[in-house]
Amino acid sequence: MPQPNMQKMLKQVQRMQADMMAAQERLKDEVVEATAGGGMVTVKISGDLEIKSIAIDPEAVDPEDVEMLQDTILVATNEAIRAAQELAERRLGGITGGLGGPGGLGGLGLPGF
Repeated sequence: MPQPNMQKMLKQVQRMQADMMAAQERLKDEVVEATAGGGMVTVKISGDLEIKSIAIDPEAVDPEDVEMLQDTILVATNEAIRAAQELAERRLGGITGGLGGPGGLGGLGLPGF
């Protein structure tokens, strides 16, 4: 069985790392949106998991039921995070070619997601 060309493998890993870093930079500019409570709360979050905005319909504000509004914000935020993580996985997963671990480069010490 022939030995793998280590220099070629290293170049491939370096190219993957550069592609991954570029994809992670692009994720900062992509925004996903999630709503809860029938659209009463909308959360926008970037692909690098930075919350960009939270919009609350004034009709959702009931001083007698603050807990419901808190729960609705929580649901919308968690859904937005999940959507952003899925976006990142789609963008970064193709680069790593399924090398395992979050972002695909698990134990290689390369930037992962």
